[in-house]
Parts: sequence; structure tokens; C-alpha cells
Amino acid sequence: MLYSNKTDDDVMSISERIKVYWVLTKPRLWMLLLYTGIAGYVMAAGWDINIYQFLTLVIALYFGTAGANTVTSYIDRDIDSKMIRTMNRPLPRGLIDPPVKALYFGLIYSGLSLILSYSLGILPLIFMAFGLVDNIIIYSYLTKRRTSWNVILGSFSGGAPVVIGYTAAVGSLDLIAIIWAGLIVIWTPIHIWSLALFYRDDYRRAGVPMLPTVTSRSTAMKCIASSAIILVTFSYLIPILDANLFSPIYFIVVTILNALIVYYSIKMFRVDEERIAWRLFKLTSPYLGVVFTLGMLLTLF
Repeated sequence: MLYSNKTDDDVMSISERIKVYWVLTKPRLWMLLLYTGIAGYVMAAGWDINIYQFLTLVIALYFGTAGANTVTSYIDRDIDSKMIRTMNRPLPRGLIDPPVKALYFGLIYSGLSLILSYSLGILPLIFMAFGLVDNIIIYSYLTKRRTSWNVILGSFSGGAPVVIGYTAAVGSLDLIAIIWAGLIVIWTPIHIWSLALFYRDDYRRAGVPMLPTVTSRSTAMKCIASSAIILVTFSYLIPILDANLFSPIYFIVVTILNALIVYYSIKMFRVDEERIAWRLFKLTSPYLGVVFTLGMLLTLF
């Protein structure tokens, strides 16, 4: 157990409270976004890294991504309580009482991220604000419960950290930063839709119109396969536009990843089992980490 069953009304130790709020921020999600922001900075700066600037960026991205996740956890607390996948999160379990404490916590984090982003420059501030608005308001508050376009509309916030890191390093926005952000935007639907296909009944129970819940399995699989093809195509545009990545190492590693993604995307049509969608979800999970690690290593070496 990461934390006890006691609520805030009980006597919780400091360590238990810290663990509860840590889980509330969805660390696996913000760690990935934080990593893409770090990668954006490194790919822009190369070896010319300003330690103070870099540490400020890391802290700003932590506050921004963790803060946004916390606020959306508050907004989605009723949905989370209905889904098997999410019912053990802190708010559905009543580990934070009253729940509004989570909202205040997330808003404070988000505010700190904006202050720190401003110290990095106007462009990091703009894209931090954009990411927060897109994730919290556009995705979680306005579209998640209303339209199957929710994932598409919310995917742009996922691309914000890499642009924040890139612009913090060079003070300007160029096509390479946009392309890297685009990779994240394109990756998001295949990642989330494959998860939603696996948990189709869960999302329906909660009344969340993820694409696989409002279409037939066949249509959902076609959309996932189409997203996979777009992702694969886009991944080969990056080394064409970014000379640092035009390397056999990039093409070999990315081709292996892409081949696996295409294989499972096609296999869903031949084997009508949800476990294939789950495998695709698990396969796409490390995709960005691998590609962005390649980007940093090939830029530096």
C-alpha cells in the first residue's frame, strides 16, 4: 500500500499525507512530460547548459504538470469513483477530505509554475499557460464528458513541455520544437484510445465518451490503426528536419518500435481480444521516452 485507509479527518502521519498527495499528482504521467521538457531543453542547448536555468525549468515543469494533474483529478473525482481502473485514487477513496483541498493544492502548484516560467522568458510562460488551459479547461472541464474529440483536443497540452524546454534554452520558437511537440500530439490518441478500448466498459459506466466507447470495435480499431500509421510516418520526418538525428541509430531503433506498433495495430483486426489493445497501450508507453532519449543523445554526441 502506498498510503493508509485513513482520511484527512483521522490522524495521518506527515509521511502518509505526503504519499497521498504524491499519488494525487499522477507521478508516472508528469514524469514523462517533465522528461520531454528536459529533452527539449537539451536538444536546443546542446552542451551549453545553464545550470540555474535548467533547474528552474525542471521545477517549473514539475509544478505545472503535477499541478494540472491534481486539478483534473479534482474535476474528475466523480468519474474516477465509478471506474474500476481509477476508484482507488486518493479522492475516490476519501483520503483527502474535504476534496477541495486537492483543488487548492493543484492551483497553487499551477500558479508557481507560471511564476517560474516567467523567469525563463515570455515564450515558456505562454506555453506553460497554454498547457494548463488546454489540459484543465479544454480537456478535463469542457470536452472529456461531452465529445469523443476530447483526446484530440487535449493532446496539445502534452506537447507543451517540450516547447517550454526548447524555448527556455534558445529564447525563440522554431519548426524543430513544433515538430517534437507534434510527435507527442500524434502519439496521444493511439496511447489513450488503446487504453480506452481495453477499459471500454469502464468508460461507458462512467459516461465518458472516449472514441472506443461511442463507436463499434471495428471503427475504434480502424482509428487506432490510422493513428499508428500517422505516428510512424511522422517519426521519420523528425530526422529529415533535425540534422542531429539523421543517424542510422535513430532509424534502426525507431523502426523497431514502429514495426511493433504497426504489428499490434493490425493484429487487433485478426484477433478480436482486448488484451491486444492492452499490449499496444503498454508498448506505446515507453515510445516517447525512447525517442526523446535518442534525440538528446544524438544531439550531444
